[in-house]
Amino acid sequence: MLRAVFSMYKEVHVLVVDDNSPDKTSQKVKELQGEFPATLHLLLRPQKTGLGRAYIDGFKWALEHSYQYIFEMDSDFSHNPKDLKLLHQACLAPNVDVAVGSRYVKGINVVNWPFSRILLSYLASFYVRFITGMPIKDSTAGFVCYKRSVLETIDLDDIQFVGYAFQIEMKFKALNKKFKIKEIPIIFTDRIRGASKLTKGIISEAVLGVIQMRAQQLLGRL
Repeated sequence: MLRAVFSMYKEVHVLVVDDNSPDKTSQKVKELQGEFPATLHLLLRPQKTGLGRAYIDGFKWALEHSYQYIFEMDSDFSHNPKDLKLLHQACLAPNVDVAVGSRYVKGINVVNWPFSRILLSYLASFYVRFITGMPIKDSTAGFVCYKRSVLETIDLDDIQFVGYAFQIEMKFKALNKKFKIKEIPIIFTDRIRGASKLTKGIISEAVLGVIQMRAQQLLGRL
């Protein structure tokens, strides 16, 4: 993934956030920093505290280093690095603050997922729209470009959720701050290697978390 990104984009910097992974991710990144000394960065965290906290620490690092457009994406090629330019181009528009690589904005663009997983994901997005009123077709999407101003405005330390609900919460709070979100159609391809981190606990967090966020908004506490 790193070689693919750097071969396509000369002005892009990449930060890998590693939670002391037993697969020696950090060691491999350090080796690759010899090839990409100015553009490849590593943030080591001592232990796993959830996907959401890893993203938050990555966002804070990006803000400290003055980047103007901050992306999040998976590194298993579920998200095609060629689509990074589509998200960036969308965010160049003055009326777009967040660009989301969306699986559902134009039908269902998912490859190699079992029907049960597609149904769960699609119904989850419908549930989120129904409860929150967010006009987002793919609220759990993790392929996103943020303008710097969005991450500066949202209180990152106040983000509550760590699983897939994290993705929903970020979009919900961006909309609550009156930022504009645009969904860009992408084709999502299931990972070739690795395993899903989806658990009953993560699903429960998302189901209950959406209700909690909407309640906080209605009470003026978001």
